[in-house]
Amino acid sequence: MSFSGRILGIDPGLRVTGFGVIEKRGSQLIYIGSGCIKTLQADGLPQRLKTILDGIGEVVATYRPDQSAIEKVFVNVNPQSTLLLGQARGAAISALVLAGLPVAEYTALQLKQAVVGHGKAAKQQVVHMVRRLLALSGDPGADAADALACAICHAHGGQAMGALATQGLHVRKGRLT
Repeated sequence: MSFSGRILGIDPGLRVTGFGVIEKRGSQLIYIGSGCIKTLQADGLPQRLKTILDGIGEVVATYRPDQSAIEKVFVNVNPQSTLLLGQARGAAISALVLAGLPVAEYTALQLKQAVVGHGKAAKQQVVHMVRRLLALSGDPGADAADALACAICHAHGGQAMGALATQGLHVRKGRLT
């Protein structure tokens, strides 16, 4: 049985959190909307996290998704950046859970594999494939494209990809092994 409904994808970030909403009808993917939630660097960390929490809440209220998917944090060279990204991701997940949405999580490698076909795809390749897969008239912004890629990955059976990754399989060179 294939899932049909609205999926909200989230690309978390402390400065810019991308969101993308698609609808899956059978095997067809339909673009619903996308954009970014931006925080002000002048605001303190708690206020920036509140902006993300409130912004995701508004997106959920506007688009009424049935499911959500969010990108997992990767370990950055700078531990402080990784910690801040993790906090932004936590605020986004909290908003999704507060809204009663199931939350699926995917690595950047899984997203690129699902959208482009290999895990080492460049950002512009992801943007291009998101545009093609959703028949958009123009390229979405990079953050919105990553969020849409997250939703697309979930729509293409990403739940199974996530389950496989936890059953002793690993992502190697952009492929599940």
